[in-house]
Amino acid sequence: MNTPTNLKYSRDHEWVRLEGEFAYVGITDFAQSELGEIVFIEIETVGETLDAGEIFGSVEAVKTVSELLMPVTGEILEFNSKLEDAPELVNDDPYGEGWMVKIALSDASQLEDLLDAEAYQALIL
Repeated sequence: MNTPTNLKYSRDHEWVRLEGEFAYVGITDFAQSELGEIVFIEIETVGETLDAGEIFGSVEAVKTVSELLMPVTGEILEFNSKLEDAPELVNDDPYGEGWMVKIALSDASQLEDLLDAEAYQALIL
């Protein structure tokens, strides 16, 4: 499984990439492989501020639907519109083109509560 070291990970299999004052959130390579072929992503929380652990959307695969949980508290600023027509980007490139939401962090110190790549690898093995 691909687990980039520049990201932080939740125990619920979401990742966070900090870029300046914003952060990008998606699901991990492990999560997308467990879900299988992703066919639809629903995120209707743009403009909302959600706490860590709250549901920000769902991902539908051929065999299941899974909730997406915020790894940190923040305002959802943007949904990756490429996923509307090409949800398979999450399967093909979960850490790049397959990002799901851009957020404004409410408390950057929450990143310290997330797992680093090594700890996430230990969790999924």
